[in-house]
Amino acid sequence: MDYAVFKTGGKQYRVQPGDTLDVELLPNEVDSLAEFGEVLAVSRDGELTVGAPIVPGASVRAQVKSHYKDRKVMVYKYKAKTRYRRKRGHRQSYTRVVIQDILTS
Repeated sequence: MDYAVFKTGGKQYRVQPGDTLDVELLPNEVDSLAEFGEVLAVSRDGELTVGAPIVPGASVRAQVKSHYKDRKVMVYKYKAKTRYRRKRGHRQSYTRVVIQDILTS
């Protein structure tokens, strides 16, 4: 079972070729290739290679499928007895990618 652990957008993801996942918004166009270079670990033919902190020469290649915004999250601040209320909404932007392959040197 071949897999890789890479980092993007401050988060770590464990992926295999063919996986679909949502990452923080990328500047790439739809149907283009995105390459993630911060690979923390690679498992190939049962042999695990762990980087210190990254695996040299390894990268994960993915195809950008779409960009979208998640549902709105409401943030409400309230302080009792002081007439203080604040209501704000936030929608996080994501990019949906399909993992093509895991490259090692």
